Amino acid sequence: MRTPEASPTMALDTDSASSSSIPEDTSDTTSDDSMPNRDLFGNQVNPAEDPSLPPWERVESLIPDDAPYKDAETLAEVESYLANNVLVPIDEDRENPVFGVGDPEADLIIIGEAPGRNEDEEGEPFVGRAGQLLDKILDAINFEREDVYITNILKSRPPRNRNPKSEEVDAHLPVLYKQIGLIRPEIILTVGKVAGNTLLDRSSSLSNLRDQEHDFYGIPLMATYHPAALLRNSQWKRPTWEDVKLLRTRYDQLTDET
Repeated sequence: MRTPEASPTMALDTDSASSSSIPEDTSDTTSDDSMPNRDLFGNQVNPAEDPSLPPWERVESLIPDDAPYKDAETLAEVESYLANNVLVPIDEDRENPVFGVGDPEADLIIIGEAPGRNEDEEGEPFVGRAGQLLDKILDAINFEREDVYITNILKSRPPRNRNPKSEEVDAHLPVLYKQIGLIRPEIILTVGKVAGNTLLDRSSSLSNLRDQEHDFYGIPLMATYHPAALLRNSQWKRPTWEDVKLLRTRYDQLTDET
């Protein structure tokens, strides 16, 4: 994994003036270490927007301080919490929580919208027809399913596969942030409009999200069509193929740098 370089610190020339010409300032003896996330002028800096921090720290700073899993050290800890707690009403109706699957140290995370019926039954994301198509797409760009990490915004199936409600996204999104923070990917691929817009905090059509690289708190992010959409409309297969080829090229560039 690459680690972003920290911003250079400012050197202070203490020999340019004598101590007698500069009055001693005793009004604030607080060390720099006790004022984290402040700029040179003492202004508070949002950690998520601080480019000097590693990307995973920026993402994890988005998790509420009172989230019980905020300090979890493994994906298994977060998954256990999710399995034993109800965050929103849809969690009560699920057969199984659908946390995620794949390499816990993957350089690529694939993020969809929410589990469907097959995923709810098996407790694993992308296992139905859409999942089979996703496996074929990955194989076409020389990835095995085990090489990547696959998950969704929501970890429980919405009734009748409806679109997620805002309160459901708000409840489950911090869990995804924790997954990203623990996995520390080099790049993210979102599939479907909901996943892309949620992570990028936008309200765009997929045509305006795809075919380009976005910045997700220091992590490159690309968006493409959901495999389920390709099953409904074959015209989207060609642009999806172009997207994943671009993804593979960028992935190789990023992993060659580490």
